[in-house]
Amino acid sequence: MTPLPRLFLQLLQPLVLLLAGGCIGAANAVAAEPAGAAVQAAAPNGDWMSYRDAYRTMIRFEKYGKPKQLIQSHFRVVPKEEGVSLDGVRLTLTGPSGSLNLLLDAAGRAVFPFLKSAFDENARLQLNRIGDRYTMQQAVSIIPRADGIYDVADLQSACEQTLAYLRDIGKPGMQGRKCIGVRFAYPRQADDPQVSLRGGEHKDGLLQIEEAPAFTGDAAPLFKTVTYRFNQRPEKSQAQIHTQQRPVAITAVFD
Repeated sequence: MTPLPRLFLQLLQPLVLLLAGGCIGAANAVAAEPAGAAVQAAAPNGDWMSYRDAYRTMIRFEKYGKPKQLIQSHFRVVPKEEGVSLDGVRLTLTGPSGSLNLLLDAAGRAVFPFLKSAFDENARLQLNRIGDRYTMQQAVSIIPRADGIYDVADLQSACEQTLAYLRDIGKPGMQGRKCIGVRFAYPRQADDPQVSLRGGEHKDGLLQIEEAPAFTGDAAPLFKTVTYRFNQRPEKSQAQIHTQQRPVAITAVFD
């Protein structure tokens, strides 16, 4: 087996620990587009893309100087068509001196490894699928809370941070958009999620469950989703969203 370069070895252990701990995105902001929106970076032939191209896309979030404490950035593999599954899809960073498997979560997201060696070697981000059925892109989402409790005011701020970032990098169609809500996505095979609105003067209760993609504009995969629209509760300062299960992703919703 070809030995990994020193920089690969130095970063492999913390990356594996981060993934094994289920902390994709919550640690170090290098970790969901919705949490609102995806920024596409073209993948030649649909099955690989240049690490350098991906790096130039992903580093923009790291260098972004405006508020982003409520949001996170991932590298993401996305099916192009309805019915195309992520089951069995693997993403590998491959270069002349070694390779590194990047674990994908249920939404197709991976922690992007910032590796000088991969950049210098012009490595590839390679899928184990042939054909133009997937795209690779940056995805910005809202950081989940360990306690499952979200102030509506914070969710609205997170949506605004997502929109501001997408405008800053020039994502098409963002200039005329506005934040209208957030979406919580859960596995389709799991029990129905318990997501409730609490606080304020109005009667609270469970929010409606729908079947939809986690990220607006995706064709697949589908999740059990709960969308909260900010106009559902005028007194946002005291309202909260309570979740019983950890979502796969929390994404911003625009209009």
